[in-house]
Amino acid sequence: MEAGALVIIMALLVLFAFLGLGVWATVKVVGAAKRGVDRTIHQARRTVEDTTLKARSLGQVGVAGALAQLRLDLRTSMRATQQALHQGVRTDASLKESIGLFERLSAHGQELDDELKRLEQEPDRKRTAEALPDLRERVGKITQAADSLRWAARDRARRFAEDDLSALSEQIKMESGALRDWSREPVDDLAAAAAAWDATQAPGQGGRQPSEGQGQAAPGNRPQALDPAAPPARHPWQKAPRPESTT
Repeated sequence: MEAGALVIIMALLVLFAFLGLGVWATVKVVGAAKRGVDRTIHQARRTVEDTTLKARSLGQVGVAGALAQLRLDLRTSMRATQQALHQGVRTDASLKESIGLFERLSAHGQELDDELKRLEQEPDRKRTAEALPDLRERVGKITQAADSLRWAARDRARRFAEDDLSALSEQIKMESGALRDWSREPVDDLAAAAAAWDATQAPGQGGRQPSEGQGQAAPGNRPQALDPAAPPARHPWQKAPRPESTT
């Protein structure tokens, strides 16, 4: 009875674990989907707002056009720097500190953008026009700082790419030289083969020695004297002489 109860308890625990895992996975999926939807809505809203600012900066004159141009310059610079830093940190971890500085700068930029947005609805155009020089100066400081971070990150990435390309080119040059150094290989092979042949033919180094009685003609079987007029013995690899012309 106790064993059966223990089995039931273990089965319930496993079931609850699976249910909990399923709930956790569902929450994660829903959260990721919600973040994706929010990001899409934010991007669409930002695109619409940027398009509106471009239209205002080109189509309106006076204070309204100046405010729209300031917001457009500020947002364009901040967005380009953010994109450059977040792309660069994927391959260069040292840019994390730069991202931290940019986030602090971004807080000032967001505050200034909100102020410019409020001034677009300000009915007192005279006071807004008087504030334009100060607003331009503040926008210039933020965009200059953002541009400095962006170009520094790009220069760093380009320098790393140039150094890597130089090292790779040098390695390829050395490898190409090694591949073309074939002049000594055949000579070394022939020398090694000749040395091996000489070693097998030397006495006591594997060469065959004539046994006793070998090399002497058997009685009654003496070798015939060589006829000086007879043609020399031919080796199999020698070519047959060309026939002399009878003309």
